[in-house]
Amino acid sequence: MHRVWNVEINEYNSTQNRKYETIFTLANGYRGLRGAIEFSKIGERGNFIAGVFDKNTAQVTEIVNCQDPLIFNIYVDGEIIDIDSTNLLDFNRSLDMKNGILYSNYKVELKSGRILEIKTERFVSRNNVHRWAAKYIIKPVNFKAKMFIENIIDGTVVNSTLDPANLTKHFEVLDAEDFKPGIALKTRTFDNKIEIVEATAVLSEDENGNIFKSRKYTKLGEKVRELYEFFVEEGKEYTVFKYGITYTSRDTKKELFEVAQRELRDFINIGYEAEKEAHSNVWQRLWDGMDVKIKGDDTAQVGIRFNLFQLASSAYSDDPRVSIAAKALHGEGYKGHVFWDTEIFMLPFFVYTNPEVAKSLLMYRYNTLDGARRNAQLNGFKGAQFPWESADDGTEVTPKWGVDYDGNPVRIWTGDEEYHINSDIAFGIWEYFRATKDEEFLINYGTEILLDTAKFWNSRLEYNKAQDRYEINRVIGPDEFHEHVNNNVYTNYLAKWNMKKALEVKEWLKEKDRIKYETLCNQLGISDLDFKEWEEKLNKIYIPMAKDGKLIEQFEGYFDLADIEITEHDENGMPVWPDLKGHKLHDTQLIKQPDVVMLMLVLGEEFDLESKKINYEYYEKRTMHKSSLSPSMYSIMGLTVGDTQNSYKYFLKTILTDLEDNQGNAGHGLHAASTGGSWQSAVFGFGGFSVDENEVPNFNPWIPEVWDEFTYTINWRGSKVEVTVDRKNVSIYSQKDIDVKVYGKDYSIAANEKLVVAR
Repeated sequence: MHRVWNVEINEYNSTQNRKYETIFTLANGYRGLRGAIEFSKIGERGNFIAGVFDKNTAQVTEIVNCQDPLIFNIYVDGEIIDIDSTNLLDFNRSLDMKNGILYSNYKVELKSGRILEIKTERFVSRNNVHRWAAKYIIKPVNFKAKMFIENIIDGTVVNSTLDPANLTKHFEVLDAEDFKPGIALKTRTFDNKIEIVEATAVLSEDENGNIFKSRKYTKLGEKVRELYEFFVEEGKEYTVFKYGITYTSRDTKKELFEVAQRELRDFINIGYEAEKEAHSNVWQRLWDGMDVKIKGDDTAQVGIRFNLFQLASSAYSDDPRVSIAAKALHGEGYKGHVFWDTEIFMLPFFVYTNPEVAKSLLMYRYNTLDGARRNAQLNGFKGAQFPWESADDGTEVTPKWGVDYDGNPVRIWTGDEEYHINSDIAFGIWEYFRATKDEEFLINYGTEILLDTAKFWNSRLEYNKAQDRYEINRVIGPDEFHEHVNNNVYTNYLAKWNMKKALEVKEWLKEKDRIKYETLCNQLGISDLDFKEWEEKLNKIYIPMAKDGKLIEQFEGYFDLADIEITEHDENGMPVWPDLKGHKLHDTQLIKQPDVVMLMLVLGEEFDLESKKINYEYYEKRTMHKSSLSPSMYSIMGLTVGDTQNSYKYFLKTILTDLEDNQGNAGHGLHAASTGGSWQSAVFGFGGFSVDENEVPNFNPWIPEVWDEFTYTINWRGSKVEVTVDRKNVSIYSQKDIDVKVYGKDYSIAANEKLVVAR
C-alpha cells in the first residue's frame, strides 16, 4: 500500500498505547472498536455502540463501554504471549485507510528462547455493520510445540477504568451461550434495559484444513471463553480467523442469541475474505465521493486522509436516533456526548460528500426535539432548548461539577449558559437544505426545529428599556474562558439569524404546503401575532461593536479586560501560557477559541473582507487554541484575508491534532470536531469553496508552494463536482449543468463537461 494511504508506527512504547488505540480505532457508524493490541494488557480498551447510553452510578448519562469481544490469547506450552513481558524483536502497526484495515506484525522471543511471529489484520465491516473480524498468521520460527488459542468475551468491563473516583459499571451479564462453534455473552444496561450480545467464533486452517485438535468451552463468572489446542511445526505458518457479531435490542425485537447465532453462521459461510472484500468496496465508494488529493506534500496528504477516514467511520445513514459524539466512537472522552461540534464542524463534510448521512444526523436532533422542549420548560423558557451535551433523549446531560488540575471541585456552567447550540443546529438545517434542496426534509422536520428554536430565543431575549434593545445576558460563547458574560456576539448574532430564518422558512412553507403550515402553527402554539413579535424583537437585538463598526467586541465589556500578550509557543507551535500578571484568566482578553472569527465563517456573506481582516488580526493574537476546534477556523479565515503562511501552519496543526497529539489528550478519543475542521480547512480554505447569498457555488482556491496539485470533490444538489487546482489553472468538472463563480467571475458548466480557468 502506498505510504499516502497509511498511518504507520514501527516502534513500541506501552505509554503510547492509549493514543494509538484512538488512532487505530476501527468504526462503521454503528460501533467503534478501539485499536487495542491483543497481546498487551496496557491501555484502555473500548467497545462502543452508538446509542447505547446509561447512567447508573455515574454523574450523568454516558456512552457504555460494552463487553469486550476482542480478547485473543496465544499460549506456547502454557506461556502466554505478552509483548510487555517478552523480548519484542520486531513490531509494526499500519492502518490502511483506503480499505479500512488495521495490520499489525509482532516478532517475540519468549523467556524459553522460543521465537514466534504473529501477523494480524482486523476490520469493522462497512458492508454489514453488525460484523467485524480479525485474521492471525502464526509462525513458530525456531520451535515445535503444543499451543493454545483462547477466545474470550469479557463482561467485567467498566467505564472510567483509569479514573477511580468515577469508576462505573453500566451493564449486568445476563447469560452466555456456546454456539458450537463460537461463544456469546448477553448483557443488559441498568437504566434503559438495552440488551447487547457479542458473539465470536474462531476457525483455523493450514494446507490440510482445520488445525485445532480439541476445544473447551467455559463460563468464568462474567466472562465466557473457548480454548483450542493445536500442535505446530518449526517454520510453518498457521492461519486463525476470528469472526465477530454484535446486536442490541435497539436493532431488533427478536431474541438476540438467535439473531446473533444465525448472523454468525452466515458470516462464517460467506467467509472472512469475501466480507473483507465487500467492506473494502464500500470504502472505495466512500473515497470516490470524499477524497482530498494533495500532490507534493505527503504529510498533508496522510493527515487529511486520516481525518476523513475517521470522520466517515463515525456515522452512517441508517440510524436517525444517533449522532456523532465529540470523541466519536473512539473513546469515553466527554462521556460520548454530542455537542455543537456536530452541526458546525462535522456536518458540512457530510452535507457536501454524503448528504444521506447529513440528513440522518439532523434527524437525530428532530428525534430528540421533545427532550429539548423539556429543557426549555425546566429553565422557564418556551420552544426548544437543545442541550449543550446530548445523549439519547435530548435532555441536558452536561455534568454540573468537574475538577481542576489540583483536584478541586469546579462548577461547570456550559449546560446552563451555552445557548448558542440552538442556532448552530438551525444553521446546520439551513446549510443542508441549501446544498440539497431536500424539500421533504424541510417541510416535515426542519421547519419545526427552526420555528421552535426561534420561539426559544424570543422567550430568552431580555429587554433593556434604557437602551431600547434586546439582550441575551449571562451566557457562555464558544470561548469558554469567559463565563456569565452579557451579549456575546456569536450568541446574539446567530440568535437574530435563527429568528429571521425561521420567519423566511415559514413563509416558504405556507406557499409549499399550507396544510402543513397550519398544522405546525397549531402544534407549536404560534400565530401571526408571534411572528410579528419576533420581527420586532430581532431587529433590536444588540450586537457589540467598536466605535468604527469594523472591529467586533466578542462580548459586552471584552475590550475593557486586561490585554495580555502571547509571546511563546511550544514544540507543536501551540501558544504557551503567558504571565497573567496577577489577573484571573476570565479578566483577560485571552480566549480559548475565536467566537468572532467563527461567526464570520458561519455567516460569511454578511461581513465584508475588511471586517474579516481586522477581526482576524485582532483575535489571532489573543487565542490560546485550548480547543482542537480553533486552528481550523484560523486556517480558513487566514486564507480569506490573505494570511497564507499562517493558514498552512494552522492547517497542519488541525490535521495532525491526533496523529501528533498536539492537544495532549488523544488517548481519550478522537478529536471529531477537528476532523471536520480539517475537511473545512481543505475545501472551504485552500479549495476556496463557499456559497454566496444567491446560492451560487463560489471557488476561490489558493494552494501553498509545497503542493503541486490539489483535488477535492463535493456534492452540489445531487451533482458530483470535482475541483482541481494546480500551478496554472483551476479545473471544475460537474455531472450536471451548474452555474458557478470562479475568482468572482460567472461561468456555466454543461453536464459532464470541464471548465478550466487560469489562476
